[in-house]
Amino acid sequence: MDIEQIRDFCLSLPQTSEDFPFDEEALAFRVRDKIFAMINVNDPEWFVLKCHPDVALELRETHGEIKAAWHMNKKYWNQIDIFGTLTDALILDMIRHSYAEVVRKMPKRVKTEYPELLTVSPTLCV
Repeated sequence: MDIEQIRDFCLSLPQTSEDFPFDEEALAFRVRDKIFAMINVNDPEWFVLKCHPDVALELRETHGEIKAAWHMNKKYWNQIDIFGTLTDALILDMIRHSYAEVVRKMPKRVKTEYPELLTVSPTLCV
């Protein structure tokens, strides 16, 4: 996958927006103002996704292209090498998983008010 495909997919998810919260390089994707993915536009190998802690460990053990994100909370964030051997399907599923993890922690009233948030369900197979 390339950065444009990743951007297009992230923005296709319900209630998603993008911005540069830290500098002019780190592009963040948010669902209802909560970050679920970030990519460096000048170095797209720096792509991070939120992940359930148990799944994060399993992914890191199974795939050499997935590591703990050194600049984020390593318990919840993985850094993905999009130029490695990971399949596009796995990368897209990890994006869906990240999105769903953020939505899962939102207040019930938000999920009730915006039911489209719950339409994204990953089928993450490690």
